[in-house]
Amino acid sequence: MPLHVIILAAGQGTRMRSSLPKVLHPIAGRPMLEHVLDAAAVLKPEQVHVVIGHGADQVQSCLAHRAVRWALQEQQLGTGHAVMQAMPAIPDTAEVLILYGDVPLISPSTCRALVEGLAHADLALLTVELADPHGYGRILREDGGRVVGIREEKDCTPAQRAIREVNTGLMAVRAGALRAWLANLSRDNAQGEYYLTDVVGMAAQQGGVAAVVAGDVDEVAGVNNRAQLAHLERVYQARQARRLMDEGVTLADPARLDVRGRVTPARDVFIDVNVVLEGEVVLAPNVTIGPGCVLKDVVLGEGAEIRAHSLLEGARIGAGSIIGPFARLRPGTELADHVHIGNFVEVKASRIGPGSKANHLSYIGDAEVGAACNIGAGTITCNYDGANKHKTIIGDDVFVGSDTQLVAPVTVGSGATIGAGSTITNDVPEGVLALSRSPQVAREGWRRPRKQR
Repeated sequence: MPLHVIILAAGQGTRMRSSLPKVLHPIAGRPMLEHVLDAAAVLKPEQVHVVIGHGADQVQSCLAHRAVRWALQEQQLGTGHAVMQAMPAIPDTAEVLILYGDVPLISPSTCRALVEGLAHADLALLTVELADPHGYGRILREDGGRVVGIREEKDCTPAQRAIREVNTGLMAVRAGALRAWLANLSRDNAQGEYYLTDVVGMAAQQGGVAAVVAGDVDEVAGVNNRAQLAHLERVYQARQARRLMDEGVTLADPARLDVRGRVTPARDVFIDVNVVLEGEVVLAPNVTIGPGCVLKDVVLGEGAEIRAHSLLEGARIGAGSIIGPFARLRPGTELADHVHIGNFVEVKASRIGPGSKANHLSYIGDAEVGAACNIGAGTITCNYDGANKHKTIIGDDVFVGSDTQLVAPVTVGSGATIGAGSTITNDVPEGVLALSRSPQVAREGWRRPRKQR
């Protein structure tokens, strides 16, 4: 049977106290809703339907890159009503998996277990046992353990409130049966809403319910306020830290790492405290990342060392290279093996050859630097004329003295030396010494101006 996924994402989330729709609040730098979409995508459904309401335009704009069908819930009349908005596009022959946009840590394996539960019943329900079930709908079972319904807390008797097994809201249902049950929902309850949970009682009366018990409370936890959001952020990060350690990474403190993308590590990588990894990060064996570094869309070669408080984005770093401390590599940076980029050096859209060094206080932008070059402190490639970017080309074995300005477009030949304090505006031939200095003058008898007392 074809699988359709419905994700309910229409709620306002008033307890978040935010103008941002609740499902767009981030976990690991990405909207909660996107995490749910990722889990659903693993099952390869025929169609994903996202029911939106509050902040619908914002949600659609933020996730316009996802291949989903949007269904608008104009009035907030409960979860049952929300599901009704998606049903017109779902055939009766389909299986339907219902997820929530504010339950971001749901796993593909649990989603699959729910769908597989439909082999035994028309409805498979995900439940969980909580030490404190306050606020959740209770699972009602008969003496033999068969699920017979769900009772929302506001409608519970005192005895029912004592039940610790609760409804997570996640379920899988055969579409034809679901359509019939939704047509029989009533708003005759404390909230005046169409409860999706009421279909469980209907299913129990017409053949039974397959209950799937979640083993992880955090996996099915919803987010209603910022404290819960922060809690799930740390749960997510703890899982990422454990995965990296299982793959051979040493973390100085697993609680002080943030992964906001996909990290592909090799063995014997060391990551110090307060490191943030974003986008696609690939770490070769024996890489070392110092404290306070931020890496986004970076590939590090074997034995590369990123020293403290460096920021790397869109860069490829060769084996044995040393970056930092306090260095910045911007998109388009490609460093060959054994390159040194030191403190307060910025590199952007440049390629630097093997063994070259820029150890202090320099800017290298839109440049091609050869092998075994030394870029002195305070060197600047003047690549921007106010309208266009221009290229600086430096050959092999070039020595650039401190406080040099290379005014692009300019080429410096291999083996050339640039004297300190020079402003280079013309091409420099191979093997020469290039200087551009004003004559030094010493004036005898000169007196420095003094303030009158």
